[in-house]
Amino acid sequence: MNTSGAPVRGQGLRLAPFRGLRYVPEQVGSLASVTSPPYDVVVRPDGLHHLESSDPHNIVRLILPQGGSPAERHRQAARTLTQWLTEGVLAPDPLPALYVYEQRAGDSLQRGVIGALALSPASEGVVLPHEDVMPDVVEDRADLMRTTAAHLEPLLFSYEGDGGPTGATAVIERVVERPALFATVTEDGVRHRLWAVTDPAEHAEIDSDLSLRQALIADGHHRWATYLRLQREQDAPGPWDFGLVLLVDTARHPLRVRAIHRLLHRLPVPDALRALDGLFRVRSVDGPLPLALGALAEAAAEGNAFLLAGDGRFHLVDRPDEHLLERTVREDRPAAWRALDATVLHSTLLDRVWGIPDSPDHIAYIHDTEAAIEQAERHGATAVLMHPVREETVRDLARQGVTMPRKSTSFGPKPATGLVLRSLETG
Repeated sequence: MNTSGAPVRGQGLRLAPFRGLRYVPEQVGSLASVTSPPYDVVVRPDGLHHLESSDPHNIVRLILPQGGSPAERHRQAARTLTQWLTEGVLAPDPLPALYVYEQRAGDSLQRGVIGALALSPASEGVVLPHEDVMPDVVEDRADLMRTTAAHLEPLLFSYEGDGGPTGATAVIERVVERPALFATVTEDGVRHRLWAVTDPAEHAEIDSDLSLRQALIADGHHRWATYLRLQREQDAPGPWDFGLVLLVDTARHPLRVRAIHRLLHRLPVPDALRALDGLFRVRSVDGPLPLALGALAEAAAEGNAFLLAGDGRFHLVDRPDEHLLERTVREDRPAAWRALDATVLHSTLLDRVWGIPDSPDHIAYIHDTEAAIEQAERHGATAVLMHPVREETVRDLARQGVTMPRKSTSFGPKPATGLVLRSLETG
């Protein structure tokens, strides 16, 4: 594996233009009303209902279709996509393009390029995954992509550019001075703008720069595994050899790293605390939530730490017994991997102390902290609140070919789903 971060020219990233599928503004209430967060962020039924109710053409009807079985849900998504294309709700752009995408919220600004990324370099260490995946989720996403013959939402990839206005960044800086295809503000207050780049000379400029880069999968490990799986099913070269991604130069626009929390459906907080007796230090900490998270951050700076919630209080869990870690954490991984909170959570707490299977019946992965607490309190469950991992740790482990436990990180800001889609049939 290439671990230098600087592939030989021509062996790095290759981003191809495509004819994006986009909503026709005159056919929908507003562009903001048809967008959605990525599929795995829409975790609550009320959130799904809110999106479905915001506009009859909201993209959530494609990424999280409803039906009596997985197969029926995916067929429903395919029928809906076909109907929207027939009715002119969605339409392909006339020319293949790379798309410059901007997100702005207050002082926060992120810009990147959306395109169809060649999948072949993945085995050579050009695309760096950093998390394990769940086979059942890959199977579900694969069947949805196969049935709809579409990439419905871009993955978020980061790469380290030169830090200055050169290469792909130079193209982006020029393009954002031009009129955008559209601008919209989603209900979270984020302003989104999109531009189509159709000039072959600018494509070549971007390609020359990216051919020197490797990318970290910031968000979308399951969909990336799905891309690779579906590519292997094909008998000949074609559109399945590429996957829809957003590439962001983090030297120019650093990503924000947040934790993904766990909701343990069948474990009440009192039972969780009793099982920790003598194995971890457990302390009650004062709220409100920001204060409790501050206590978690202080403890995490010294070692493994977690915050349990669900009984109306906060419980700080830290200082694990060293002999317990020696017995439960595998030794054939780098020290940085062994020290991860997610490693200790899964290897020590879930597998050994609490004995909880890592399946959807037992564990939910929730990005929103308040939502995790609210669901735990509503259902008598335990929310395990995590402290985020540093991006440098994630990238260093990825370059060593070492994956973290699944759902260890949440990079953002994530691209809105619904602004540009990729059909595997129209290019």
